[in-house]
Amino acid sequence: MFRRRIRMLNAVGLITEYNPFHNGHLHHLRESLRLAGADVSVAVMSGHFLQRGEASLADKWTRTRMALASGVDLVIELPFAYACNSAPHFAAGAVNMLDALGVKSLCFGSEAGDIAPLQQAAQHLETHRTRIEAAIRARMGLGQSYPLARAAILAQDGLEDAVLETLKSPNNILGIEYLRALLRNGSSIRPLTLARLGSGYHETGEVGGIASATGIRARLAQEQPWRHLVPDAGGEMLEQCLCNGFGADNDRLFIALSGQLLKGEEALAGLYQADSGTLRRLCHAARQADDLPGLIDRVAQKQLTRTRIQRLLIYALLGVEGEQMQAFLESGPLYLRVLGATRQGEAYLARQRGKTELPLLYQMPRALKVLKGFYGDAPRRELAGKMLELEFRTTRFYSLLMPGFRGHRNRDFSSKWSGDLK
Repeated sequence: MFRRRIRMLNAVGLITEYNPFHNGHLHHLRESLRLAGADVSVAVMSGHFLQRGEASLADKWTRTRMALASGVDLVIELPFAYACNSAPHFAAGAVNMLDALGVKSLCFGSEAGDIAPLQQAAQHLETHRTRIEAAIRARMGLGQSYPLARAAILAQDGLEDAVLETLKSPNNILGIEYLRALLRNGSSIRPLTLARLGSGYHETGEVGGIASATGIRARLAQEQPWRHLVPDAGGEMLEQCLCNGFGADNDRLFIALSGQLLKGEEALAGLYQADSGTLRRLCHAARQADDLPGLIDRVAQKQLTRTRIQRLLIYALLGVEGEQMQAFLESGPLYLRVLGATRQGEAYLARQRGKTELPLLYQMPRALKVLKGFYGDAPRRELAGKMLELEFRTTRFYSLLMPGFRGHRNRDFSSKWSGDLK
């Protein structure tokens, strides 16, 4: 009897937010496949709340469909504990998931466009991690922010200017954290980088038909033309989503946040990453602020970056407890939730079935049964269930931010994963 040989598929990993998917992402996708010599693209994507402590422009299912329609083959959800956290945690969670999925390469955009100085920075930070982290904590105790403290310490260590320069740009910083995570894992994933095109991460301008996601969101807010900056199919999906009121509204976010903070400090005791002084500032600010920017401004301190404040506010919104979050971060991601796949993505999953290091979750009504089948009665099953429940909570709260939402708020159980869009 002859057995038909199944061709192995070579996958390249992408770590993404797609907020929204735009022409720069399309360039990154195509170049990643080319550089890696890959057949399949696997995107690990944040859910409803993002790394910088913001609600996503559109819900995660719309963003998944935009990515699939533009050529991404497989979208896996990065759990909230990693998606809405500092760069090291964000990177560690995503890299662990790509490792578990058996991808061969990871390709990320960077301002440097050259892997060598990024690897030098990553290697130095990992080799001297204990000393550097202790020195950073000491400087932060004196009122210095984390980025400035780290830059000062590395300058004292005598690193080359080209290496130090990489720590001044957001995509470089994330890239360095991906490389550090690969080093810690002893991963066989091959890292690749390509130069970021167009305007910078924080800039709002347009260069050659490419603008940052920040710039596109600014254009949407100001009712300026934006469709030419997004692939056609994805642009249509995003426009329909926003016209139907299925995007996040920051005025609604401010009201929801205020409702949580006005409960007072005792109700928020144990909040992740918030000491008593920070809690006091958050609750006091909520009694005076008129909008979300005003709330953030009133909490601002020298050693607290705006991004850190935004994440703290999301933790307060969701009631995220420090003890539970720490358990999640120590365990690493405990499942691989599939948000969507093309036919090629499904073929890759079929070839990986039984070989993945984490359970694959498709339909949420069966998720707990799958977790039990994978973990049995081990403590990790219970922890995986709690990690998943936090994701369900983010979806319910996100529905409060959607002006056009009607229906049951447990959308994780009713929204089907997207398949075969190409």
